Amino acid sequence: PALPPALNLRIDLAPGIRIGPDKINLLEAIAARGSISAAVRALGMSYARAWLLVDELNPAFAEPVVAGQPGGVGAAVTPLGERLVASCRAVERDAAEAATRHLDRGHLAGLEGALAPRRAGQGASRRLARSAPRLSRIG
Repeated sequence: PALPPALNLRIDLAPGIRIGPDKINLLEAIAARGSISAAVRALGMSYARAWLLVDELNPAFAEPVVAGQPGGVGAAVTPLGERLVASCRAVERDAAEAATRHLDRGHLAGLEGALAPRRAGQGASRRLARSAPRLSRIG
């Protein structure tokens, strides 16, 4: 049985400032675990990728969304970071509800039969990247 279509959002707050699932998931994991290293272990993300995302986020705002803990051990999501996560999750919920309403009305009915068969190691994002090079990575 096929899974229902999934919705992944990336919000472009300003030119070059993008917030997507990887950044929000990372902020949530840091908040839950108290460190970037514990967060990346839980997410299966590389430490370098996590720091890249934090280094994109913090300068994008007037104040940091991730800060070091006193004593230099661990990391915390700041109140601004918590607001960012809550806001993005609210937009995501609203968009998912809207998408569900459209799907319930049959707007995508029959399209699953038009999908190309998947080959091993070839996900949809790879096919899209090859056929539409203008799409940016969600992160």
